[in-house]
Amino acid sequence: MKRKIIHIDAEKCNGCGLCVNACHEGALQMIDGKATLISDSYCDGLGDCLPECPTGAIEIKEREAEDYDKELVEAKMKQKGMQPPMGGCPSMRAKVFERKEAPAAPAAANMPLYNQSELRQWPCQIKLVAPNAPYFQNAHIVICADCTAYAYPNIHQFMKNKVTLIGCPKLDDVDYSEKLTAILERNDIQSITIVRMEVPCCGGMVSYVKTALQNSGKIIPWNIITISTDGQILDN
Repeated sequence: MKRKIIHIDAEKCNGCGLCVNACHEGALQMIDGKATLISDSYCDGLGDCLPECPTGAIEIKEREAEDYDKELVEAKMKQKGMQPPMGGCPSMRAKVFERKEAPAAPAAANMPLYNQSELRQWPCQIKLVAPNAPYFQNAHIVICADCTAYAYPNIHQFMKNKVTLIGCPKLDDVDYSEKLTAILERNDIQSITIVRMEVPCCGGMVSYVKTALQNSGKIIPWNIITISTDGQILDN
């Protein structure tokens, strides 16, 4: 069948092994000093390994490949003493968080609570925005995975004075890199901030931004903020 799956450019690979550690399914191994996809059936095509690659050697391509074998991957993970992902993907693992009432934030807090929206434009879905919309010119962009707004209550701190784009690489059957490339090519974008969840499928969002930057040929400052499933900032 034809499906999306990772491709590794051996010439670009520097053998750091970061992608191997990031792959939850064990689809990658270091062979002769290079990261190698050992089996199509181990790769879910979500690309959690992509953000870890410092040389841009990994990309997602659509080609003829074996089906992703969820049962085989789960059996292998159990054999290694790892908890297999429910539904074949950690992003689908059911969790419940016990919440305590948060105390009021002091006036001098570095992260103020927002009582109004910082959304500056509409639409905000990546699929719906027009690349030539006037608000993109000279804009700072924040690209948020859908779930971040629900996991992190103070999401508007990342949206302030930025154009906000949202989407989900797992649920939207579309290649965001095409729209993002058009936005970058037609406008003078000042910076890009990606706000993603810690789950593997959100690695696809980072992949689309990297591809768009490469396609546009522009050098634009960008950074990644990762939110845990219980609503904590993991890195910034």
